[in-house]
This record gives sequence, C-alpha cells and structure tokens, in this order.
Amino acid sequence: MNIKRQLLYIVARLAWPLSDSLMLKLQYRIRTGRKLHLDNPERFSEKVQHYKAYYRNPEMTQCVDKYDVREYVAKKLGTEAYLNTLYQVCDTAKDIDFDALPKEFIIKTTDGGNGDNVLICRDKDNLDINQAIHQVNSWRNKRYYIISREWAYEGAKQSKVIVEELLVDPDSNDGSICDYKFLCYNGKFKYLWVDKDRYSNHRRGFWNHDLQFMPDKVSDHPTFSKEEVPTLPKNIEEMISVSEKLAEGFPFVRIDLYNIRGRIVFGEMTFYPWSGYCRYTPDSFDFDLGRLFDINAYGRFDKRLKHTD
Repeated sequence: MNIKRQLLYIVARLAWPLSDSLMLKLQYRIRTGRKLHLDNPERFSEKVQHYKAYYRNPEMTQCVDKYDVREYVAKKLGTEAYLNTLYQVCDTAKDIDFDALPKEFIIKTTDGGNGDNVLICRDKDNLDINQAIHQVNSWRNKRYYIISREWAYEGAKQSKVIVEELLVDPDSNDGSICDYKFLCYNGKFKYLWVDKDRYSNHRRGFWNHDLQFMPDKVSDHPTFSKEEVPTLPKNIEEMISVSEKLAEGFPFVRIDLYNIRGRIVFGEMTFYPWSGYCRYTPDSFDFDLGRLFDINAYGRFDKRLKHTD
C-alpha cells in the first residue's frame, strides 16, 4: 500500500462512523471539487456514488473476489476456456510452493483493488522469495471498503492468495498487455476503452458502440494519436458477446478482457471504475456515460436496499 493510500486508510478509519452517503459526499467534493447530487444524479461519476450507496446485489461480492469470480465466469459462459491458468490458491503467501511454479507468474490477493495488490514475477531465479511473501501478506485483509465505501467489497471473505499465468503479449512494446474494457449497461455493451503500453507510454482510447474510435474523449491518460490508434482484434465481436453475457443482470459493470493473438482471457469485473472520481474531457462525456446508467433499474427508494442516509 503506498503512502497516499495509507493516509487515506487512516483518515477513513477515523471517519468510519459517518454514513456511506455523507462519506461519499465528502470524498466527491474533495476529489472532484463538485457537489454530489445523490438524490438526482446525472453524471456517470455521480451515479457510481449512488451505485455504491444503494445497489445491493449479493452476486457482486462473488464477482469482485479474484478467486470466486472464476466460478461465476465459468457458469455464465458455460466454459472455463476464457479463464487464465490458475497455478495455486493459498491461504497466505507462506503457503505458495515456489518450486512448483514456472519462471514467470503473477501473484494477487483475492480482495485487492485498484491494481495495487499484484506482484509480477518475470524471472523466478531473481525473485527475493522472502521479500515477496512479506509484501503479498501485507496486502491481505485491508478492508478497502473503509476507504471507498464500495459496497461490493464490504462482505469480502478472508483474503486468499492466488498465483496465475503471467500473460505476455509478444506484440507489446514494453512487456505490458493490452486491456480491453467493455462498459456494459443492463447487459449491453455501449463503450469500449483500451489501455496500451501502461509501463512506458501509457495511452487510453475510447470506442463507441459501433467500434468507432473517439479521439476527442479522454479520461486521466493521454489518448492515442492518429498514428497510434491500435487495430481492434479480429474476434472483437466474440469479446463483446463474452462481456454482455457476464454483464447480464447488472445495471452497470465494466468487463475487462485481454486478447493475446486471438486468445481471449477474462481479467476482472469492475462495478465502480476509478471509484467514480475520474475527470473526463470533454466534461460532457461524464453526462453521456451517465445517461446510459439507469439507476431506476434498482430504485433509490427500494425498501429492499440498505439505506445509509
């Protein structure tokens, strides 16, 4: 956990008695400089806060767990073909059998978020195993819900450690793999964003429902120049089909997939992208994304929901 996140964690623990709605309003003001309209949200960033505070679907807890989600994906798709190769699942990092692992692998804690709880090993012979064990175990059971108030993580199980195949894209410029992130509303794909070369010259681009690149849409990273725009995979329609099957039943979810020369691999399901604090350029794009997000699909005043006002 980096220093900034440690400070947020300490402040959040002190503010724990505050209701979710009040805490979200405070954080939204601090992070965006704007007032949060929970009663009548219009921006996507506002509706993500509403989602945190009021949407309660027990399947979300399974979907955000990096081990349990594998069962969910296999059931929804009717196959395990899209899952990354799982080498080991352990209670703690001390239980990892490093001798049985290949040269390259990736270690994650099952309750991590924001890409923080990931250890990438590209050469086991040069890995300080004791340091790796200490680092991975320090990530366990941090209860990030305290900071984010992202409800899906509130009921997180005791953290486990998983070891998976390290995906390598032979066409990458810096050893990273291209991320394909499908924004799905009520089970339907509406926008795609792609992250490329995140270790060197990170670029992020948006495509619309017709798979047309939108050069004027930017979030918190530079977009692709005209010369840099990547060609989408030939089996992009299959990726869309996979994302829509996984998104079925949720008012909103982002489905992350990888594509290694035609091999589609599931990454994760994200219900609260950037925790809802991203700034968009132009600012109107925040409203465009928000218009697709139907909060009436679950209802602000649904008596089944746990209100936090």
